Amino acid sequence: MTETDHDQRRVLVIGPSWIGDMVMAQSLFMLLRARWPSAVIDVLAPSITANLLERMPEVDNAVRMEIGHREVALGKRRQTAHALADRGYDQAIVLQRSIKAAIVPWLAGIPQRTGYLGEMRYGLINDVRQLDQSRYPRKVEHYALLGVAADGDPLPELKHPELRVDESRRAALIDEFDLDTRRPAIGFAPGAAYGGAKQWPATHFARLAAELDRRGIATWIFGSAADRQLAADLTAAAPNHGVNLCERTSLVDIADIASLTDAFVGNDTGVMHLAAAAAPRVLAIYGSTHPDYAPPLAPAEARFWLDLACAPCRERQCPLGHNACMRDIPVADVLRACLDPDARDIASLHHASGTAHAPGDRCAASLEPEQLS
Repeated sequence: MTETDHDQRRVLVIGPSWIGDMVMAQSLFMLLRARWPSAVIDVLAPSITANLLERMPEVDNAVRMEIGHREVALGKRRQTAHALADRGYDQAIVLQRSIKAAIVPWLAGIPQRTGYLGEMRYGLINDVRQLDQSRYPRKVEHYALLGVAADGDPLPELKHPELRVDESRRAALIDEFDLDTRRPAIGFAPGAAYGGAKQWPATHFARLAAELDRRGIATWIFGSAADRQLAADLTAAAPNHGVNLCERTSLVDIADIASLTDAFVGNDTGVMHLAAAAAPRVLAIYGSTHPDYAPPLAPAEARFWLDLACAPCRERQCPLGHNACMRDIPVADVLRACLDPDARDIASLHHASGTAHAPGDRCAASLEPEQLS
């Protein structure tokens, strides 16, 4: 099959199980759609990330397979493969590097199975791609490289993820949560399901919420059941304009509401990356992970990172017990970035990438302190 056989091409992407990774994978889906405008592009994923696919117009169908992150579940994988075998896929693109992820397309008999070699996947992956991390250091690039025609082909300029906003659902959410859209609003993603090493201290988030509240700026606080007490504490710190949305929104709801914010503040988590695909500006706080590996792919963004000698450790909990990489990022720095999107001289801002700190039009217009009540 040639590049011009658009109408016949059928592609199955074995998608990520993590929220942030699925958001970053949208850049791959955009690349595939540009290559094959009329192809069928389906994505296999568990429901938690498959739900995001309904907001990605590049994807035709979400194929759901309910398997946990570390679950082998050979029976489920075999059943899924049998169900997919008759769909006539020409190519499978396997984003994860585990053996488990490569089983379904192999059992389904998909002839071209593209991926990195990963966990000794000889035979399971028969279109093996090599990764030059010095040339392509970002995770979004690692995914997108699997969508080029052949190993070694250059990566074209990537489009950033952009989740479609459901305007009718967004209007319903405004009514349901009584959101004041006339007031500047900052979204908060204060949780860190991966572990405390990726979490800016709760006391810091509370002080930031209080300072924003004092200036008349709303804080819309998102989280899961694990963040229940944290969200309650932050809402209490912003008694005038804090809105607790913890456990009250689906992932696609977060995208719809994030599109209404002036900026979104979060740790390096899936919700932060989700917000980056809908919010006009994202302020991301990094400690145990490197800010250039998985930066927020928002229209405008800023990254906070102290570049300590012990970072990035990539551990779930600080192995030294002090969590200084997050603890020592000042509240005043993040507050100033919230209020002044053009600020470049904030000490903890990460300046390695030329795309950081791009000003957001809505923020510049609506967050001038003298305009706030």
